[in-house]
Order: sequence, then C-alpha cells, then structure tokens
Amino acid sequence: MSENVLKVENATMQFGGVVAVDNLNLEVNEGEIVSLIGPNGAGKTTAFNVITGVYAPTNGRVYFNGACIVENFPHGKMKKLYQGEHLGEYTSVKEPTPDKITQMGMARTFQNIRLWKSQTVMDNVLMAKHMRRSSNLFSATFRLNKREEEKQREETLDLLRIVGLEDVKDDLSTSLPYGKQRRLEIARALATEPKLLLLDEPAAGMNPQETIELTEFIGEIRSKFHMTVLLIEHHMDLVMDISDRIYVLDFGKLIASGVPAEIQNNERVIGAYLGVADDAED
Repeated sequence: MSENVLKVENATMQFGGVVAVDNLNLEVNEGEIVSLIGPNGAGKTTAFNVITGVYAPTNGRVYFNGACIVENFPHGKMKKLYQGEHLGEYTSVKEPTPDKITQMGMARTFQNIRLWKSQTVMDNVLMAKHMRRSSNLFSATFRLNKREEEKQREETLDLLRIVGLEDVKDDLSTSLPYGKQRRLEIARALATEPKLLLLDEPAAGMNPQETIELTEFIGEIRSKFHMTVLLIEHHMDLVMDISDRIYVLDFGKLIASGVPAEIQNNERVIGAYLGVADDAED
C-alpha cells in the first residue's frame, strides 16, 4: 500500500463568511480503507464534494493518481492545473466536473440513496457502465456497437453476482429492502470501474444486522476489486472494524488522524465527537 491514490492539500471551502472546510490535508494510499469522521456540520460531505468536483475549493489542491486535478488560489480565485515547478508555469483550465472525475477513476455514493427509481436493478448498473462505452452517436444509431453492448451486459451480470444481487436483477430498484438498495448504489459506482470509491454514510438508516452485513460487504469489495476506499460514517463500530486509518474533522478543521486505536483513545476526539448520536447528517 505504498502508492498514493488521493492527496488533499490545504483544501479550504468557504461559503460567504462560513468556512465549511478549513485547510484540510488528507491522504489515501492504494488498497486502504480510510474513514473521515466528525460531528454534525464538521464538513465531511463538503470535503467529498470538493474532492469529486461538485465544489471548486476556495483554496488548495486535490491530487488523484499523482496528478493535480484542480488548484485554487485565494487571490483571484483562478482554477489552475499544475504544469511545472514555478508559479509562472501554471495555466488556467476549466475546472473538472464530476463526470470527468468519474471517468478518471473516482466514484462516489451519497448520504441519500440516488437510484433510478423507475429502472430495474440490472438497468441501474448497466446505465452506469455506459460511461465506459467507446461508441458514438453514429455507431449507436446503426447498432454498430452491438458487440460492446453484449459485453457490458455480461459484465453487469457478473458484477451483480459478485455483490449478491443477481436474483433481483429484474426487480425495480425501489422494491428492494433498504440494505439491498444501498448495496445496489455501491454496485452502480463499481460499474464505472473506479480506482477510488468514496462512500458517504453508507450505513445511514440501516438496522444493526444490515450494518454488520455492510461492514463485511465493504471488506469484500476491497478484496475482490482491489479497491481503495474513502468512507464517511457515523457508525463507530463499522468505522473501527474496517478502517486502516481515520481522519477526524470538527468545525471544518482536522483535529486528529491515526489508526483506530489512536483515535479511540484521543482525548480531543472523545470530547469533540465520540458518543454523538448515530445517523446524524452533516
């Protein structure tokens, strides 16, 4: 686990006079499961939104697979891609959009499940696979991409088998139990073939048994897909069981980082967060 997959450097996100994320520094190495925790309003989801291109940061950099995706300076607020070692070698670029970041190999889920409600389980995952298609409008119109379509359907079925949803592939997504809807949302993210998977409170709303099953499922994802995971979660049993390392935010500031045992015994973390009720949202 030596390769650095994600690096957040001095990221700040300010909304008017409110600083939601304040000078955040964070790293995730290949093969790790890293958790980002903290009380309500700590800035966890805002940090995810900066990383995935939903927000352009007020300041700071986000690196993915060793490349600086986007940079923002406090003066002039220019989004810039790093080109060299000196300020004179920076060049303004269009800020990355979430779809472009997904194509680069980063996928995420959300606090609130966002499935295509009128579509089947199979179609929810298959539509996510479309972003990897090489076909264009012409080939799609004249069905010249039939072989590619068949291949993606086969890959989707294989993925559904792996995640335990093959038996409900023809069911509407909204007909599934809550725990399986969460599993489907993760499967849809996996269909984009990510290198880094960001999970935003995947256990929110789950009962204890579903949470146990989710904990096992995330571990299986890492093993079967050789996946790197960044996780936001309020269920401390899940976080402590599955995380290699943990970062703790409070009022947008990083107050601690370390392995689970260090975080559990950190007095500042205990005072700021541990013991806060589960299932609270940012």
